[in-house]
Amino acid sequence: MQDAALRLKSLVEQLVGAPLPIRIRAWDGSEAGPPGAPAVVVRNRRALRRLLWKPGEVGLARAWVAGDLGVEGDLYTALDLLSGLVWDRGEDARGVAEALRDPEVRAAVRGLVKMGGLPLPPSPPQEEMRRRRRHLHTKRSDQRAISHHYDVGNDFYEIVLGPSMVYSCAYWEDGGTLEDAQRDKLELIAQKLDLRPGQRLLDVGCGWGSMAIHAAREHGVSVVGVTLSHEQAAYARKRVADEGLTDRVEIRVQDYRDVADGPYDAISSIGMAEHVGAERYLEYAEVLYSLLKPGGRLLNHQIARPPRRDESAYDVDEFIDAYVFPDGELAPIGTTVTQLERAGFEVRDVESIREHYALTLRRWVTNLEAQWARAVALTGPGRARVWRLYMAASAVAFERNRIGVNQVLAIRTPEPSGASGMPLRARTWNPAH
Repeated sequence: MQDAALRLKSLVEQLVGAPLPIRIRAWDGSEAGPPGAPAVVVRNRRALRRLLWKPGEVGLARAWVAGDLGVEGDLYTALDLLSGLVWDRGEDARGVAEALRDPEVRAAVRGLVKMGGLPLPPSPPQEEMRRRRRHLHTKRSDQRAISHHYDVGNDFYEIVLGPSMVYSCAYWEDGGTLEDAQRDKLELIAQKLDLRPGQRLLDVGCGWGSMAIHAAREHGVSVVGVTLSHEQAAYARKRVADEGLTDRVEIRVQDYRDVADGPYDAISSIGMAEHVGAERYLEYAEVLYSLLKPGGRLLNHQIARPPRRDESAYDVDEFIDAYVFPDGELAPIGTTVTQLERAGFEVRDVESIREHYALTLRRWVTNLEAQWARAVALTGPGRARVWRLYMAASAVAFERNRIGVNQVLAIRTPEPSGASGMPLRARTWNPAH
């Protein structure tokens, strides 16, 4: 079929009721759309069948991960332009059913079915996690979800994260490197926690051990780091040994709910609470509160989303849930603060560092693209495509304020004295090197 791109463009515009802001390049070499805009490359008819059987985000994701769809041109611009047609429409099954009552929409769907060929549904890519949502955030389900995301291979994470091996938002200065920004983030957290020699720090979701090593080496504290990932723990233990810190840093494969050797002087939770889930969040806060000494500090570093008018309507992002962070949930910052306070914490500082995460993600994408062939060799092309898409799309989401990230400093304030130990003027920390 010649001029498939023009036909596709017309059908998609008929379907969505709006002009396409991007170009389309089809499997027959034809092209249509605004000159100079990024192009969505439809490599085969199977891409259409994926979208017809699973309209919206999951269908697009399956086609991308399988290699049926690609992007030519700036990926960030393409994702930003597509967001208005896919992510921002917010159509559920009821909305799709309503749209199909429109004769023009039905005609467009019939046209796409005809172009797609045989109507059998393609199998999902093997990288898609099969969903079992009956028992969320049990210790067993959390172990399974964490393994899906973090046990991709330490060599792959070295490509993406660089030497710092920190998998959370960095803290940037103009002209700084990723390693500088990650070190400054770790130091910012250490100063907010007021770490001092001889104290005990619990690092919940310790990753590859970067915070634990920084706290022990730079501030003389003893650290227990817990993770559910065996690969992370093995890597972190080697790093600790290489730094000569085995007498001050212990890395455990352990659920935070099973930590029983408190109290600690301070707790850091950096990019971990997104895995906890709304139903378990108060329990999470209460466990951390119970593990702190009176006067101890918690630094909770967590991605947030805007609140909904009807919070019951919130659902997890389908692509992220199926391919990246199974069972992950985002909450508004106000909800997080409320739950920490319900657990007994006194919240003393909330700092939004949203723009910093966009910069961090863009740097991770650059790292991945620079070693693309090696990343594909380590994980397979589908997994590498998942990471490129999720990190680039997340960068755009942070830039457009669709999601944010916050550091919440909270204290187990002693009773009855109420002496918080905080300076009269807050934010005296200065991580700059």
